Amino acid sequence: MSGLPGARTCPGLGEASDLKFPLGAKFREPLTEARFQQLFGDAEQESELLSEPRWSRLCRQWRRRPGACSRPGAWRLLLARLPPLRWLPHYRWRAWLLGDAVAGVTVGIVHVPQGMAFALLTSVPPVFGLYTSFFPVLIYTLLGTGRHLSTGTFAVLSLMTGSAVERLVPEPLGGNLSGIEREELDAQRVGAAAALAFGSGALMLGMFALQLGVLSTFLSEPVVKALTSGAALHVLVSQLPSLLGLPLPRQIGCFALFKTLAAVLTALPRSSPAELTISALSLALLVPVKELNVRFRDKLPTPIPGEIVMVLLASVLCFTSSLDTRYNIQIVGLLPGGFPQPHLPNLAELPRILVDSLPIALVAFAVSASLASIYADKYSYTIDSNQELLAHGVSNLISSLFSCFPNSATLATTSLLVDAGGNTQLAGLFSCIVVLSVLLWLGPFFYYLPKAVLACINISSMRQMFFQMQELPQLWRISRMDFVVWVVTWVAVVILSVDIGLAIGVVFSMMTVICRTQRVQCLALGLAEGTELYRPLRESHKLLKVPGLCILRYPAPLYFGTRGQFRRTLEWHLGLGEGGKEAPKTDGPPNAVAEPLRVVVLDCSGLTFADAAGAREVVQLAGRCRDAGIHLLLAQCNASVLGTLTQAGLLNRVTPEQLFVSVQDAAAHALERLETMGPKTCTVWV
Repeated sequence: MSGLPGARTCPGLGEASDLKFPLGAKFREPLTEARFQQLFGDAEQESELLSEPRWSRLCRQWRRRPGACSRPGAWRLLLARLPPLRWLPHYRWRAWLLGDAVAGVTVGIVHVPQGMAFALLTSVPPVFGLYTSFFPVLIYTLLGTGRHLSTGTFAVLSLMTGSAVERLVPEPLGGNLSGIEREELDAQRVGAAAALAFGSGALMLGMFALQLGVLSTFLSEPVVKALTSGAALHVLVSQLPSLLGLPLPRQIGCFALFKTLAAVLTALPRSSPAELTISALSLALLVPVKELNVRFRDKLPTPIPGEIVMVLLASVLCFTSSLDTRYNIQIVGLLPGGFPQPHLPNLAELPRILVDSLPIALVAFAVSASLASIYADKYSYTIDSNQELLAHGVSNLISSLFSCFPNSATLATTSLLVDAGGNTQLAGLFSCIVVLSVLLWLGPFFYYLPKAVLACINISSMRQMFFQMQELPQLWRISRMDFVVWVVTWVAVVILSVDIGLAIGVVFSMMTVICRTQRVQCLALGLAEGTELYRPLRESHKLLKVPGLCILRYPAPLYFGTRGQFRRTLEWHLGLGEGGKEAPKTDGPPNAVAEPLRVVVLDCSGLTFADAAGAREVVQLAGRCRDAGIHLLLAQCNASVLGTLTQAGLLNRVTPEQLFVSVQDAAAHALERLETMGPKTCTVWV
């Protein structure tokens, strides 16, 4: 920078001017924002942009968009909306095809029993879980950007959907329904579940149209993990009646978990010994197999399909022993072959189900986006959050036409797909082939499958969610605030309900962020001896502080919620209390003599944004400093903050020469100004 006008060589170390030019290096003249724009930017264009109203800039940008409607623009849009057009030409057939095929078949085998199990959790017949394991997977393969993501039925969404379905279509009080009445009730519940999928898909498409993929960041990791862990407990308790063979109505609403426990304990003497035995044997097989798959993940060529083995064994046992007729065990029954006729859900129900569709859409997108991000970071590729909104929105919307219930990415099958060697979205096609074969040809083999086995599959699939609680000690060590968010969300989900707990978790998480911004401390900076670095005075006593000069850093956004704290903090440091001017506070030793404050440097590098209220607070501060005879300098304002301050009338209180590009430039200018006011000696605290 020595070529700039005003460049000079600083004197040797130990002289008074070392504060401005440490280490004996060549330094330039202090740069203001205006001077910096003259040297390195287009000052005229910058001033035009600052003076131009925001709405006119938006209109000008909008008018540019029709120019993009060309053949190259259409091709770029097609590439962005159909990801296979990007990754399929670069697909490594010899290296990846076998892994995708094995992983897809493995996941498809798990999808069959898990889909039927989660269908019962959704309060619809098992075959609709198979539909939900086929159509959404196929659509996500065409539209999704997560190479290792496995979509389909998800326990948390099934639980939320089932609670809504039970409320929208309650079972008659008598409970003794004929076959025709049961079919009519199931059809109404299937329609309600499909309407929820349609509503959540429409909401996600609306979010995509508004480019609101960033909303996934508002569901923080502690909130998502606490939500899934608490929902896993709900799943466990809700499956107890099926495990014990108790025909109990499903409890919904707040305190449903405790109501279910009370009902199970009351009806425990009426439990079925046969179904209890089947449940115990199923869990005795499924839980160890899950543990083996986790512990020997690196040694097994492919995970052991414990679910499908259990399904086959239970079906054969029930068929050969006639358990359904001898002991009145509930079985799956006939699975209709083929696909249902596509039809629109009952749109008249949409206003009623929108309240339930919103939390379902948020949870579906948050879980899917977080899972996709985890594996994208692990395998060094990127995902498009807005494209994920489109993929899951279209997936739920179109699949609802085929009587599917809400779906998303799933924790268990995604981990299974990665462990089995999956590389790309092509694994989803092989998974669809497995489910399709069951729908077309293999469905009758599941006729005698006991529903108690499906309940055990639901419980065993929650293993990964239960073990998330093991991360709490580490979370406590990393961030106690995140630990509190986790616990509050989990308690709210368990005690109240999943959707209310989600709302409480999100609100509480946002409140912690707001509280953190209101508890920041304004830091007084000093110069590290022999360097050009300014550090907080309380970090070390070997820092130089110049009498008459105060350098302050406010490391937080300045908005309506923090402006009061900002005002009080600045008044405390500068002695601008309402009762009249008092001596400014010092961070030095108690016996240091307080000098009259002449120059203040406000480091704005920590001000990420400022709203109108915060900007007016800075303008008022500038006016009060001017009235008190204090020269205020602002340093390192980003473009957004500087534009907001300018629109609020800052330049009516300060001149452009008081806006600097860095703290070092502002401090050098302040020292020059102090020298012109009169010689002062530098105080060094050691």
